[in-house]
Amino acid sequence: MSFLALSRSSIRQAFSPCLARGYAAKSSNTERVLNVSAKDTSAAEEKTLSSCPPGTILEGLNYLKGQPPVIALPDDEYPPWLWDLMKPKVYADDGPGGKAEKKRLRRENQQRIKDQNFMKTQ
Repeated sequence: MSFLALSRSSIRQAFSPCLARGYAAKSSNTERVLNVSAKDTSAAEEKTLSSCPPGTILEGLNYLKGQPPVIALPDDEYPPWLWDLMKPKVYADDGPGGKAEKKRLRRENQQRIKDQNFMKTQ
């Protein structure tokens, strides 16, 4: 993160009262969570991939009139590639002029342009 991005965020926090946040109160069931072993939590994470249980009606996905509602399926009925869609792409370092370098240079150029535009407003 560049120096300008850090200064921008600190300026926003200083002059914006709506960004003040607090932490939520701790729940009373923390003792129960601490008693769960590490292998139990990893097994639960592997089993549950989706954020909604099977049989949940998914609002907003049915865009055609007169069609039945879209209902969530169990995780094993979805294709395996579906769970990798939200993972960031990893480009292999293929030397100078490769795809990884082009992506890095583009990201740096976009950040430089944002920093220059920010300095123009000051």
